[in-house]
Amino acid sequence: MSRKIEKIDVICQHSCDGSVIPLRVRVTDEEGERHIFTIKEYKNLSGDGAYTTPDGVYVTNDIMVFDCTIIVFEAKKQIRLYYEVSRSHWAMVV
Repeated sequence: MSRKIEKIDVICQHSCDGSVIPLRVRVTDEEGERHIFTIKEYKNLSGDGAYTTPDGVYVTNDIMVFDCTIIVFEAKKQIRLYYEVSRSHWAMVV
C-alpha cells in the first residue's frame, strides 16, 4: 500500500506567543464525503534542521510537525499533521 501526502483542512489557534495549536481536522474519504474530527491531544514534534519523519516525510525548519490523537468510531487514532508555515498549508500522510 503506497502512502501519499494529502492537503487537509485544519482549524487551529495562533497564540500571541507564536505557537500554533491544531484543534480540528476535516478529511475527505474515497467517496468524497467530508468528516470532521476534534483533536483530543497533540504534541508538537517540530525540531531544528532538516530530517525525515518515521512516516517518510522530509521536513525542514519551515514545516511544523504535530502528533495528534483523534477519536474515530469510539477508538483513539494517532495522526501526524504537517504545517508549512511559509505557505499556510496543512497536510497529512494517508
